[in-house]
Amino acid sequence: MAVNSDIRILVVDDFLPMRTALREALEMLKFKNIDEAENGALALEKLDADKFDLVISDWEMPEMNGLELLKKMKAAEKHKHIPVLMVTAEAAQENILTAIKSGAANYIVKPITVRTLLTKIKKIFEQTS
Repeated sequence: MAVNSDIRILVVDDFLPMRTALREALEMLKFKNIDEAENGALALEKLDADKFDLVISDWEMPEMNGLELLKKMKAAEKHKHIPVLMVTAEAAQENILTAIKSGAANYIVKPITVRTLLTKIKKIFEQTS
């Protein structure tokens, strides 16, 4: 199954080089509609202002971390349907379980490869279609 390359993706990470790397990987995969936010609070503002089909969020960020963003999204009627791909440097099983229990559609452990990113995105959209 191919994922529609027109989907709107919000990349949330406080580290600019990571946002840039994710954007470049997504562009390599032919995704065109990519926006960025540097923390969960800014991501929520963007989610309120615009429509997104997927959020790729780092776990560790100042102001509002990825888990807090995920929980707020899943509690909001407007955002609860949007799948969230959590990105973490921690491969700790408890973090992964916490993310999944909190509503993450999937997770990815850094470092991220283009192939892994595509596999995770495909899996998310297979689950939701």
